[in-house]
Amino acid sequence: MFSDLWHRVNLFVRQLLHNEQLLMLVLAVVMGALAAYAAIGFRFLYLLVQGLGLGTFADTLYIHAASLPAWQIIAVPAIGGLFIGLFIHFFMPNRRPQGVADVMEAAALRSGRMTLRDGLGAAVVSAASIGVGASVGREGPVVHLGASLCSALARSLGLSRSLVINLLGCGVASAIAVSFNAPIAGTFFALEVIIGHYALTAFAPIVLASVTGTVIARVQFGDFPAFVIPANPIAHWLEFPAFVLLAIVCAITACILMWSISFAQKTSEKVPLPRWSHAMFGGALVGVIALAFPQVLGVGYGTTDAALKGSLEFELLIMLIVAKTAAVAISLGSGFGGGVFSPSLFVGAMLGGAFGIVATSFFPDMSSGHTAYTLVGMAAVAGAVLGAPISTFLIVFELTRDYHVTIAVMVAVVIASMLTQAMWGGSFFTWQLEKRGTSLKRGREEGLLAETHVGDIMSGLFVTVSPAAGLKAIRNALHSAPHAQIFVVDTDGKLFGTITLGDLSDAAFDPNCEDVINAADVARTHPPVLTPGVDLDGALKLMEDSHEEHIAVVKDRDSMEVLGVVHEVDVTLAYNRALMRARAEEHGEL
Repeated sequence: MFSDLWHRVNLFVRQLLHNEQLLMLVLAVVMGALAAYAAIGFRFLYLLVQGLGLGTFADTLYIHAASLPAWQIIAVPAIGGLFIGLFIHFFMPNRRPQGVADVMEAAALRSGRMTLRDGLGAAVVSAASIGVGASVGREGPVVHLGASLCSALARSLGLSRSLVINLLGCGVASAIAVSFNAPIAGTFFALEVIIGHYALTAFAPIVLASVTGTVIARVQFGDFPAFVIPANPIAHWLEFPAFVLLAIVCAITACILMWSISFAQKTSEKVPLPRWSHAMFGGALVGVIALAFPQVLGVGYGTTDAALKGSLEFELLIMLIVAKTAAVAISLGSGFGGGVFSPSLFVGAMLGGAFGIVATSFFPDMSSGHTAYTLVGMAAVAGAVLGAPISTFLIVFELTRDYHVTIAVMVAVVIASMLTQAMWGGSFFTWQLEKRGTSLKRGREEGLLAETHVGDIMSGLFVTVSPAAGLKAIRNALHSAPHAQIFVVDTDGKLFGTITLGDLSDAAFDPNCEDVINAADVARTHPPVLTPGVDLDGALKLMEDSHEEHIAVVKDRDSMEVLGVVHEVDVTLAYNRALMRARAEEHGEL
């Protein structure tokens, strides 16, 4: 009986592995569970660090921090920042924290490739940052962690590019769903921000992963929204101009928040101290701000909840906008790890709450109450910063489960996102990538080009001559060369230069030059070269810059040993084949 059962199981596994769609759905559930438990573990980790450093394991850190001595509020972020800076310096790639922007880059440009080591390292950095009180969010880190785990597992199974990217999206969806108890928002965030399309081949597994993550989160924490608020029905249709005005103010605030982070980073880069020490001083500054406003410490959901319930005074709301913006900018600018979603919700809630108090005082009979404006403000600022309007109003809707103000939220998020796009030029994540010199505008094409390397398409058909070769030998070599280009190679096999018919000029058919000119005289020395590991995007850029259609491929730039030649037409054909294959995979044709 056992052998028969094993045979059936083995047969099922074999059938599963040969049915790509069924395999994808099964893996989606596995990936969703993996990312969910990783997100839960991340939450426990940062709360553990917070408990050890600041003495409380609760999310309402600001209440406990108000009773702490001043030295502890300053020392914990500062000492924590020192250790975080050293960890980033010695263990993180490029010596910087990682987050959602890196996931977007991996999906668009690296065929979904992310390493488990980087994912775990980034999670440690971000959990420690939140735990010691840095004013950052927890959602970006869990997105990166879930994506890294799923990418590493998918690549270990030898899956295709599209499947790896879709499973990476599964990790993102599950992580968001766990963070917010929001399966719909998790699904659309992964599709809108990471995957970039809504094809069924991606939509179905990401839905399964998001639902799996939500089920696990509800078993662990219960089925409760992040914020419990009273219903906020829209009192009058004449309120919509006020919501539009709030959206405009939110767009300006979102731009100020992102500019502040940019300014803090540029200022930090100018400080003549080791980069690993910057987080220590940044942590101390955040601690100084927290002496007056303990609400800026950590994720800040407790203060956001208080704003939604209308328990904060107008003056405090205004001051917290400034204090939180400064604390977030200092934290991220000095090198702490963490996300921007929670901070943008915080700032938006304070702004919306303050705006609502003013609007209600002027038009009390037509106001839905300042809590409704708080909800609209937090959604509008967050949507503008993330550059993900659909995901944001779904997240806010599932965070509060308030149907009544949904229309106002949607209008404000769309307007704020469009205005921020016009003023800032993109989201916080695209700004991060562009600051590194990476643009996702051609992300899909660059990702396809990055899949194939020069060594995969180079040709071994090429003709060489020695530097001492005479004109007759050069003419014969050019005549037999496939593309009328020959390589001049010395006795050590090192590339000396290249020769085309145009390089010979008038000497090509001058009999008086037969014994006077040799290959070394007419060759173009130091020609552009490629190595086998360069991807097609790099090859195309070199061809465009050098105006060369045929470039030598060398073993490495030290030996300059010629291995082959790559042609522009072959690069173009390889790219077109990759594009057709990717389109077929997206529509389930492969």
